[in-house]
Amino acid sequence: MTSKKSATSKNKSGKTKTEKKGPEKKGAVKKAGKTPVAQVPAQSAPPALEVAVSPAVDAGDRERLLHGTHHDPHAVLGAHPVPGGVAFRAFRPYARAVTVVSGELRAELHDDGDGFFSGLLPLTEIPAYRLLVTYDGTVHETEDAYCFLPTLGELDLHLLGEGRHEQLWQALGAHVTTHQGVSGTRFAVWAPNARGVRVTGTFSFWDGTGFPMRSLGSTGVWELFVPGIGEGELYKFEITRPDGSRTLRADPLARRTETPPATSSIVHVSHHEWGDAEWMARRGNTPVHASAFSVYEVHLPSWRPGLTYRQLADQLTAYVTDMGFTHVELMPVAEHPFGGSWGYQVTGFYAPTARLGTPDDFKYLVDRLHQAGIGVLMDWVPAHFPRDEWALAEFDGRPLYEHHDPLRAAHPDWGTLEFDFGRREVRNFLVANAVYWCEEFHIDGLRVDAVASMLYLDYSREPGQWTPNEHGGRENLDAVAFLQEMNATVYRRCPGVVTVAEESTAWDGVTRPTHHKGPSGFGGLGFGLKWNMGWMHDSLQYMSHDPVHRRHHHHEMSFSMVYAYSENYVLPISHDEVVHGKRSLVSKMPGDWWQQRANHRAYLGFMWAHPGKQLLFMGQEFAQGAEWSEAHGPDWWLLDPSYGAEADHRGVRDLVRDLNALYRATPALWQRDTDPAGFQWITGDAADDNVFAFLRLDADGTPLLAVSHLAPVVRHDYRLGVPDDTPAWVEVLNTDAARYGGSDVTHPDVVKPEPQPWHGRPASIRLTLPPLATVWLRPA
Repeated sequence: MTSKKSATSKNKSGKTKTEKKGPEKKGAVKKAGKTPVAQVPAQSAPPALEVAVSPAVDAGDRERLLHGTHHDPHAVLGAHPVPGGVAFRAFRPYARAVTVVSGELRAELHDDGDGFFSGLLPLTEIPAYRLLVTYDGTVHETEDAYCFLPTLGELDLHLLGEGRHEQLWQALGAHVTTHQGVSGTRFAVWAPNARGVRVTGTFSFWDGTGFPMRSLGSTGVWELFVPGIGEGELYKFEITRPDGSRTLRADPLARRTETPPATSSIVHVSHHEWGDAEWMARRGNTPVHASAFSVYEVHLPSWRPGLTYRQLADQLTAYVTDMGFTHVELMPVAEHPFGGSWGYQVTGFYAPTARLGTPDDFKYLVDRLHQAGIGVLMDWVPAHFPRDEWALAEFDGRPLYEHHDPLRAAHPDWGTLEFDFGRREVRNFLVANAVYWCEEFHIDGLRVDAVASMLYLDYSREPGQWTPNEHGGRENLDAVAFLQEMNATVYRRCPGVVTVAEESTAWDGVTRPTHHKGPSGFGGLGFGLKWNMGWMHDSLQYMSHDPVHRRHHHHEMSFSMVYAYSENYVLPISHDEVVHGKRSLVSKMPGDWWQQRANHRAYLGFMWAHPGKQLLFMGQEFAQGAEWSEAHGPDWWLLDPSYGAEADHRGVRDLVRDLNALYRATPALWQRDTDPAGFQWITGDAADDNVFAFLRLDADGTPLLAVSHLAPVVRHDYRLGVPDDTPAWVEVLNTDAARYGGSDVTHPDVVKPEPQPWHGRPASIRLTLPPLATVWLRPA
């Protein structure tokens, strides 16, 4: 017995060495029939004079394979040179018989019990062979999964170990491929704390016992090539935890999933052929902050409930094109188990939600929008993830994607888990994910959710519930480093893509380059744009006041200009402002129905003229009165001609369409958004009149004059100072126009300046200011 164990042990190490450097070539026996046969590296057997050993799997290996705790099943299973010939070992639970087939050779292996089969053939080298597996009522012929070399190369493993694999999705996950001349699917998963990992799915009738994976060195990655299976197969990973218990997990890098509430991953192959080459080639020609950027925010499942990605490609593209928005922003499309989270609790970071179709269907939607000249942004959620037991939480039995400190791991607001941004593999998972959406789905921008909750260790935490950083501060240094790395990587790899931060505090340098340090000592976070939550809060607060009281709150509309150029801003009227009792935009406005709509229109005119990009959530473009509900989406019936008040809602929608058209045609409104020289107050302190007037200037100095009058009266002959180098002004927008539902106090004639100084200007004009309205004028 001693000599047998010794010989077997010696054989294992010998096999490893020869596999690494042995060339792939045909063995001594020809392939059987017409079916391809696995090409395995030829390996010489020991001299025939040596005493033959038992080919059976020894007790220790057998035990580990049965219990799913074997780190290197390929060293035991498959074909191996041993004294006396070549040992064949197979682990096929539920099989009645296993036969080795190689050319004319057929050799039935001995049934060793518990699904193990073995045999010793007097061969001088390992042949090309297949396995004929007999079950009750069926015979299955296949290549042996345990005769293949690893599918991940040294570069992949090095980058994985360094946490620098920028195309991580190409290394991990499930990939249909041809390996050593055989078609099949390679599986790889990161689970460093696991005692063993097995892959299971429809191909194994959800019993992973016979498909143990091998551990690849110190990377924590487990890998297996399974011949003969392809796209459409459902699968999961069966992980043996450190305590010996087992857990069944979806693939963190699955590129396609089952439709919730089902949770399996699906082997995916993309067949989409892109048609947006022209869009992709020119999208980076002009920096986003110096371009027209008017965004329609959409929750895809409820925009028109029941539509698929492909149906949305027709209807959403047509609608956004008609409305004139430059971009759509999609609330999270990555797979999530609970629809009520609106997609903000992600379990499938690499898979578009299956609720609306396949990944190729989603690509088709993006493609169609691009071909129509519409950019696509998507919400991206790297701050946290839910605790579902089949997903990322304690993935391999211990905290892995989440922080090991429970206080750091638990998100205080949402009952979710925060990512461990200090772990290089976790950062790699997220950075590569950002790149993945941009490269694989041609996404033009990522709006990063909940950035503030990432940046501060004490976010929503009481004293004693958080630990200061190494400098004694409250900043999460790991999260800062992650966001800088993510932004730098995306901007380097994906020309024309913009990242947008939803950051609700005054963090210094959100849109400053990462290599430029600010007063705080930190480099910038490197985002392209930041949501201006201060402007949103203050301006909506002002608009909610009755006009008679607005004089006391005038600063709420003008204060944003104090800091307007501290970052590159987006002005967001997002989904967050029209849910949970906050009321829809028009319902926030005071007064009767006419005044509410007039306020709504005037506010939109002010917003589109204010420095910064615009974002408007669906339903607000036609003054929906009810809050948004993900269950039924916008109240499209308000635009039905048979509805009595249809004209009121259509008027607001017509205004938004005209705002977008004029905005895109007027460089003064976007060309110098981040340049203080592109803005001049005419009057920012006319509190008693509820008037705000300012100039926007394009790169050539051509002005646009915007005047917002937010009182419900008509002011005749209202004098405003203007430059003296513009001989005449013409009204190009008036939110009080009758076609928008207003009282039609407009200026059809050219307005000429008078040489009377006013507001510190050498000339002035007199306007009749309509009630609750915004007026735009430009040089005639």
